[in-house]
Amino acid sequence: MLVFTLAVAAAVGAVFAAAFLFRKARHGADDRGPGSTTAGHAGSMLSSLFLLVFAIAIVVPWTTADSARQNTQTESQAIVDAYWAAAALPSPAGTQVQASLRDYVRFVVDNEWHVMQKGRLSQEGWARLDTLRAQVTGLQVSGNNAETARSTLLDRIRDMSAARGQRAVDAKASPPKGLLALTVITALLAAAFPFLAGARPRGSALIPAAAMAAMLAIGVYLTFDISHVFDGALRVKPDAFTSAQQEFPRIPESR
Repeated sequence: MLVFTLAVAAAVGAVFAAAFLFRKARHGADDRGPGSTTAGHAGSMLSSLFLLVFAIAIVVPWTTADSARQNTQTESQAIVDAYWAAAALPSPAGTQVQASLRDYVRFVVDNEWHVMQKGRLSQEGWARLDTLRAQVTGLQVSGNNAETARSTLLDRIRDMSAARGQRAVDAKASPPKGLLALTVITALLAAAFPFLAGARPRGSALIPAAAMAAMLAIGVYLTFDISHVFDGALRVKPDAFTSAQQEFPRIPESR
């Protein structure tokens, strides 16, 4: 932050120093008023800077949300595959594992998804997954088919754990530090620049100025609204897990 502040101060100082030296050398002509070359150049550069910052503030969360959405699909598919593997286990072990998987998905959809809006996962969710892993690890089965099913089930639980870990990372994801603040600052400067340059719009000239300010405000609000993967307009919904719930009834029960 100190380096950034010093860089800004140096740039502003360089502008004033150049203006002073050129004035002393009597080079160039006075450039005054809102329609001056300086004002026009500064206004276009400021608009470009806002668009650059705004684009980054939109693209980064959009990309993160898309990646998080794909990860939920991966996690839900691992759960469905685990449910299929549990069906090949003898009852009552397979039935108990399938019930645990249904409870886990129900917990994620009904409880944990609301916690993820705060940027974290529930510790209870981790505990449920650890209990499921311990439950399968401790199963005593006999026969090649049952052993294969148990091994496959453990592999799918590992996939679930890895995908859940990535979901925890996605829940904490946020745009780069200072990006949202820079979006606000550039938007305010873009809205106030005509007045800073000396323009005093009257009557109908206030309409485009007000429209520009309104659009800038909407843009800034949008960047804040989509900054979190599991909250806001672009939030990732638990659609993948509800789809898994719909698949469970068509998978055979353990016997």
